Amino acid sequence: MSHTLQAGTAIVDVSPPPGVSLAGYPHHPRPNKGIHDPLYASCLYLDDGSTRLAIVGMDIIMHSKRYAREVRSRASEQTGIPAENIAICCSHSHSAPRASLNFTMDALERGQDPDTEYVKSLNGRLVDLIVEAASKPFAAKLGIEKGFCGREQGVGGNRRDPMGIADPEVWTIGVQDLEGNWKAALVKYALHPTFLHSDNFHVSADYPGSIRKHLEGSKPGMVFLFAQGTSGNQSPRYFRSGKVFSEAERVGTAIGKEADRVLNSMALSTEVPLLVKSRQVEITLRELPDRETAEANAEQLKRQWEEIKATDAVERDIWNAELRFLGAEDTLAMVILKEQGRLNILKEDLPVEVQVIGIGETRIVGIQGEIFVEYGLTIQYRAPFVKSFVIELANGVLPGYAATARAYSAGGYETGASMLCGKSGEQLVDAAVELLKETK
Repeated sequence: MSHTLQAGTAIVDVSPPPGVSLAGYPHHPRPNKGIHDPLYASCLYLDDGSTRLAIVGMDIIMHSKRYAREVRSRASEQTGIPAENIAICCSHSHSAPRASLNFTMDALERGQDPDTEYVKSLNGRLVDLIVEAASKPFAAKLGIEKGFCGREQGVGGNRRDPMGIADPEVWTIGVQDLEGNWKAALVKYALHPTFLHSDNFHVSADYPGSIRKHLEGSKPGMVFLFAQGTSGNQSPRYFRSGKVFSEAERVGTAIGKEADRVLNSMALSTEVPLLVKSRQVEITLRELPDRETAEANAEQLKRQWEEIKATDAVERDIWNAELRFLGAEDTLAMVILKEQGRLNILKEDLPVEVQVIGIGETRIVGIQGEIFVEYGLTIQYRAPFVKSFVIELANGVLPGYAATARAYSAGGYETGASMLCGKSGEQLVDAAVELLKETK
């Protein structure tokens, strides 16, 4: 029997108070000095008459599986939405706080943990957000289409190789009420929000905030959600002209204009069947080196970084050298944690949840943590659906990047700062594809 889709929306400011640290750059403590642009969490609630689900997007760098589980459980108790039908996703802005553990060397030495009061407040607001969205449903029509905006527009691309694999797709979900008023839009894009760097001490959503600003200007009253694509190796490193707010605004506006074009041209339907399936996946972790090897590697890469700093090298090359050292240093931190019997704290996000959300004939795959783009594109390629895309940092994090076997062989920051191996990512891909096939 046909059923007119019901939808609900809500949005809340989740900006931290002054002093709460911004995350994302090791050895650069950044207690924030105030707000440049606010951080938001937004929720889209959908009900097709038999399945109810909620998607949350928030401008936070990371949110642990433990906290996501808590929020989903509390929201389920108050709304009746099955906890596994709730997706909680992070934009990954590096000018926002973290709500997850950290295992970089500076965190190990300083004992850095997420701000307890901020995380408690954040989780409470997320529960209230989902409850609010589910409490005021309206008859709706929905469409899903994609556009393109990539390095050809100077937006971003592969941060390990400027000519490497990238994902320029601007997947866009649009929701209207039956009178044709725009009520919500979700935009998925794969790019690290790192236009603002370690010298920035002001709270910001980075470029996703400028996507929101553009769409709110074009369609006033519409609630915006941002979902991060598989961007473990995607960033503006080789494509920005400076680490400044104006560059974040330039790129966010470009993506926002493309999303707006997609919204204006998409067909929407009132009959949209929904489904959600998820699975917990046990993944293979890497074999850590011994302490002597880890120390020697970190020392060698530190010397190389200091040597290049003493030359007239461009800032980008200096940063790449620093990142190689930081990756090796993080490996050493993991070795020390293992010696101290504390490595299990990094496993609180395991096993890994893979979630598939079906909206009409579209499938959205949500995976915890930071995933290299090759895996996201592989899932899309192997999916038995014309329309599908992958969201990372969904319902938790990972103990490091899910990088490719080739990347682990080459080394670098992402692979050094990870408890995972190439097989880990392949296991996540296989699990996602199996779930997708089950929903066919």
